[in-house]
Amino acid sequence: MRAAIVFPGQGSQFIGMGDVWTTHDAARAVLDDATHAIGRDVVAGSRDEDALATTEFVQPAILACDVAAFRVLESLGVGFVGAAGHSLGEFAALVAAGVLELTDALRIVAVRGRAMQAAGEARPGTMTALLGVGSSDAAGLCDDARGEDVLLVANENSPQQVVISGSLAAIERAEALAGERKLRAVRLNVAGAFHSPLMEPAVAPLSAAISEAAFAPPRFPIASNVTGTLVTDPAELRALAERHVVSPVRWEASVGSLRGLGADTFVEAGPGDVLTKLAKRAVPGARAVAVGSPEAASALAREHT
Repeated sequence: MRAAIVFPGQGSQFIGMGDVWTTHDAARAVLDDATHAIGRDVVAGSRDEDALATTEFVQPAILACDVAAFRVLESLGVGFVGAAGHSLGEFAALVAAGVLELTDALRIVAVRGRAMQAAGEARPGTMTALLGVGSSDAAGLCDDARGEDVLLVANENSPQQVVISGSLAAIERAEALAGERKLRAVRLNVAGAFHSPLMEPAVAPLSAAISEAAFAPPRFPIASNVTGTLVTDPAELRALAERHVVSPVRWEASVGSLRGLGADTFVEAGPGDVLTKLAKRAVPGARAVAVGSPEAASALAREHT
């Protein structure tokens, strides 16, 4: 088994997502570090529906759960040829590859969450998933619905799933047009038009937070959201992280780049199984497995050895 590890981002959260990791020492240490770093109990907060609805809390909480899952896998001897993280999950990939220390990643992501929440309030927008549609058709829909507003493809998730992001008026026009074209559109429950120019106010505070952290060479390549290509240069990883919130997520290309490393198994570490489903669509023939508990990690480790 040649495994690549992938980390979910915002939207994968669920009530009680932290509880499952409290039974393993390596994972519990991550949750404790996160609680200290953000000044709020991650496990207790993850049981609070209102807290999970705020970008400010949920981003570091998901990061903590992602890294907790990785630490369990690491403690069991599971190795990886490369990593990627979907949106917020890319910071977990940076930690897993040894580019960022966990405390620095938590600090950066806490700033990121607050900055994105503020940007969403200052420049209102939202996101909609288009199902059964590729990037080219989604881009055409955006061109036809944009008008004078912001509207673009924000997540290239798989050949049959794309997310668009933009101003409220433009998203509403795009959804109406999708209906006319017999396309399925699903509005996402997010606090703003993530990965679009409407997030520009978040760039400066995020860049300032990133500037205070050391970026080390990765232990294995990281497939960047921004480029979809494998990156090993710390300076490039830093620059990409600074523009991450206003750049589209090229997830389909990222998974393809990991496949190019020879990965035959994609391991989703953290809450949910969204990336597992996407990998099965984006990389036919590859295996994808979600590791959402220490028990699932142990099962994979037994196979790995």
